[in-house]
Amino acid sequence: MSYDIIVVGSGPGGYVTAIRASQLGLKTAIIEREALGGICLNWGCIPTKALLKSANVYEYLLHASEYGIQVKEATADFDAMIKRSRDVANGMSNGIQYLMKKNKIDVVKGTGILKAGKSVEVTAEDGTKSTITASKGVIISTGARSRELPNLPQDGEKIIGYRQAMTLAKQPKKLVVVGSGAIGVEFAYFYNAIGTEVTVIEYLPNIVPLEDEEISKQLEKSLKKSGVKIMTNSSVESVNTSGNDCVVTVKTDKGEEKISCDVVLSAAGIQANIENIGLEDLGIIVDKGRILVNEYYQTNIPGYFAIGDVVPGPSLAHVASAEGIICVEKIAGHHPEPLNYQNIPGCTYCSPEVASVGMTERAAKEAGIEIKIGKFPFSASGKASAAGTKDGFVKLIFDAKYGELLGGHLIGANVTEMIAEIVALRKLETTGEELIKTIHPHPTMSEAIMEAAAAAYGEVIHL
Repeated sequence: MSYDIIVVGSGPGGYVTAIRASQLGLKTAIIEREALGGICLNWGCIPTKALLKSANVYEYLLHASEYGIQVKEATADFDAMIKRSRDVANGMSNGIQYLMKKNKIDVVKGTGILKAGKSVEVTAEDGTKSTITASKGVIISTGARSRELPNLPQDGEKIIGYRQAMTLAKQPKKLVVVGSGAIGVEFAYFYNAIGTEVTVIEYLPNIVPLEDEEISKQLEKSLKKSGVKIMTNSSVESVNTSGNDCVVTVKTDKGEEKISCDVVLSAAGIQANIENIGLEDLGIIVDKGRILVNEYYQTNIPGYFAIGDVVPGPSLAHVASAEGIICVEKIAGHHPEPLNYQNIPGCTYCSPEVASVGMTERAAKEAGIEIKIGKFPFSASGKASAAGTKDGFVKLIFDAKYGELLGGHLIGANVTEMIAEIVALRKLETTGEELIKTIHPHPTMSEAIMEAAAAAYGEVIHL
């Protein structure tokens, strides 16, 4: 069978790429060995947000009296939360099936191996093999999986990755989370909120280490207030799973400490799915576990492209989608603008939420830029006070000379919805003074963005 474009992998990079290819009039096939939607829809972004929403609702019920509502004996039904999460994921995956049919994209079930001549050999579940060919290009979008640490081998029961964390047979009484990036912090929040005793172990000095240091410190303070134990500058040396419990040996500044728990969640990053897909046979260059590509995602071998978690850059669903669209538009003869990797928003959906884009304060100073910094706490926000969500703040970093918005760092309720404004402002090269004069609706959480800009220029009203 011959196509114009073949996409290998149907995550948010792959299926978006396939749809855009079809819109451009290209005959397209997508190869998927598991479920349409990939990790994001089935085991990542979407089902985790469903779990976090359940935890959020439960917390509201526990604190209902603060809003003048009396609720008796609210209990967390772990099995029902897991079921709801899976139902949401399944619904989204079914939605992708509809989009494939609507856009006349052929879905080829099986495992794909790249072959010469812009072709892919597909092995179906029953072992039968078939080969399909693309006239314009094969796009590799095979995603990533939980990275296994040598001293933390995952057995799927006592030492688990994020997939098992979403489908545990029963709620653990004690959980140790290794790694405090978005995945680790989100699961720490979820399990702590529903009553599990949670310890987070982070090798670096701050949790969510990619964030601005002030954001990290505020999140650590908020999580500790909620009951999460946090150990920074610490590393897991070993885990003994021979008994009924796991015994985790942790190396800290003060020496070794042993922690007993039911389950250890390894959340120390991800690893690209690039093994056994034919890269070596074709001679496609890989460096540090990622496929090397140019700004339009062309590999070193003509006719083969790669996007998403398999290439260097942030491993985020929205990045994979953007890369795929740019890639296929270039293949179709359009002139897309290369992706600006300095303007990629990142979001962490714990409570309080964290969202950021652009340079941190430290990065700006290390670059030798003279900066203005404006902060506005949600404790001074009328909407946050009314909603009972006063934790957190907005921090904006401007170039002092030109007024360029270098970075935005937010922590608080709903900030993952607010960050898009800052991304758009940076895309449009809006200055701090223009932002101050942009009228924001009252009362809203988004007013804090305007107020933070005003604070940077000595014009803040409500502080």
